Amino acid sequence: MQQEIGATAGLIYETLTRNGELSLAQLKKEVKAQAPVLDWAIGWLAREDKIQIAREKRSLRLRLKQ
Repeated sequence: MQQEIGATAGLIYETLTRNGELSLAQLKKEVKAQAPVLDWAIGWLAREDKIQIAREKRSLRLRLKQ
């Protein structure tokens, strides 16, 4: 399971590198990962201080930290 989460975190990182800031919905569409694994991978990146998560109205926006 940890390998799947790590691989998904890598996909998220690559997607944000390529596309810049994305909404959570856009990121889910780009990465095409299942809900719990995607959520855990986002948490992993947040814990590693690699991404910023900001609330925007009714959604979340994610981007890489500089």
